[in-house]
Amino acid sequence: MNKTVYLKFSFVFLLGLFIYSCYNEYYDLPPTNLEKENLIPKPLSILATNSSFILDENTSIITPDEEVFISAGNFLSKKIKDKTQLEIEVNLEESKNKGRKIIINKVDKNTAVDDESYELTISKNSIIINTQTAEGAFRAIQTIRQLIPYKSDSPKNNLWAIPTGTIIDKPNFEYRGSMLDVARHFFDVEDVKKYIDIMAYYKMNVLHLHLTDDQGWRIEIKSWPELTKIGGSTEVGGGKGGFYTQEQYKEIVAYAAQNYITIIPEIDMPGHTHAASTSYPILNGKEAATLLSSDSQSDKKAALYTGMKVGFSTFDTNKEEVYGFVDDVIRELSALTPGKYIHIGGDESKVTKQDDYACFLGRVEKIVAKYGKTMIGWDEVAKANLSTNTIVQFWYDKENAKLASSKKMKLILSPAKRIYLDIKYDSLSKYGNRWIGYTPVDSSYNWSPEKYIDGISKDQILGVEAPLWSETVSEISELEYLAFPRLIGVAELGWSVEENRNWENYKERLVNQTPYLNKMKINYFPSKRVDWKKIKAK
Repeated sequence: MNKTVYLKFSFVFLLGLFIYSCYNEYYDLPPTNLEKENLIPKPLSILATNSSFILDENTSIITPDEEVFISAGNFLSKKIKDKTQLEIEVNLEESKNKGRKIIINKVDKNTAVDDESYELTISKNSIIINTQTAEGAFRAIQTIRQLIPYKSDSPKNNLWAIPTGTIIDKPNFEYRGSMLDVARHFFDVEDVKKYIDIMAYYKMNVLHLHLTDDQGWRIEIKSWPELTKIGGSTEVGGGKGGFYTQEQYKEIVAYAAQNYITIIPEIDMPGHTHAASTSYPILNGKEAATLLSSDSQSDKKAALYTGMKVGFSTFDTNKEEVYGFVDDVIRELSALTPGKYIHIGGDESKVTKQDDYACFLGRVEKIVAKYGKTMIGWDEVAKANLSTNTIVQFWYDKENAKLASSKKMKLILSPAKRIYLDIKYDSLSKYGNRWIGYTPVDSSYNWSPEKYIDGISKDQILGVEAPLWSETVSEISELEYLAFPRLIGVAELGWSVEENRNWENYKERLVNQTPYLNKMKINYFPSKRVDWKKIKAK
């Protein structure tokens, strides 16, 4: 390079630096502090550098040349447009790529690093996501979404300032879920998709669908068509009910997968089975069955249950036909479900003899394994002689959880006293149950999964899940009232390490989720334990 060219290059470079250094001041952009951002869940570590990356119409997104990473880039572009109206190009031609860049960078695989881990480096010129997987990129994208303000920092020029610094992040637990009970009251595909959208925003990764119960059977099983024709025709209170066709169920599974959420279907048995046994009385375990398999559809529908009691139904666990039925259901459901888990319920089977119950679970576990899946059951299943592969979901009895632990079985924690989302917040709550008291917003957040049950170590805990039973809610707005904001706190319990969780700090960050909740039209409960008026104008 000759002296003249060198001097010209140096001048242009220095001029660029000068112009950029004046950028924040020229557009009157606010000072930033990445460490003070209201991120939920709270990342593992944050280091602020107190400047701004300016998101504008010239920004572009660059991804590895792999479909899953390109999809992640397109997802981010779509969400940026939704929030800012900016059209951000993905993998623009190099000759046209003149602005600041958001770069998704795939790093070499390291078995010691979690697939969901990521490092986010934000500077004046770029935002760089370093991750091993598209799943890690997707989690980082949720962080970026939360860092983009809801108001432009320079509306005239449509500029959006993102604080600079470095975030290193990974999940505390591999399993971070919620459960929707679509059996007591049915919720359609679009309702479930909205719930998935919100879960993904807060880095949750499992949606457990409670598909069957005494009041309804909600998944099409082609080899047993009466299950939905009869069992899907009503719900608690006598409403019209409903069910998912297999195509609709696959649509939910695919949508969840796009958001890196695994669907876990639950077929509750041998109890909670009145809808199934009414559809096919051959399954019934009552000594004096009131129905015969030849009875008319109208007779069967008349015998369906629309109340809220539990524990009165059971399969006849001594009939081989029952195991043929279970095999058919698990076979069809496994073919529709790419995730590795099938939930078989197993709770509150009060009229099943204990020996019959244990024998039934042992046979069902083998059927689930036959189709390449791992069985999950509510904590009562720990009493049966099951393999260490089966996962126990603790909801009520700590002794069952301890028994599972002693058998070297993994646990999912769903303590009813803490994170049952169907429980009322307080005496004035519009919806919900109160069989276990009340669960205000701070109580659902202020507990430690790592220490909740004496003698159970963190390495035995697969994760946390917040169930939402639907006896008292029939509309999505009512469901949202119970779920939010408590589910947001559960998301942080699952993702953030214990030392980064603090109620006083969390409730400040929660207040600042209000713009997102409003944008998503979420009917959240405005708990008086949170000062919603403190929201920052951002």
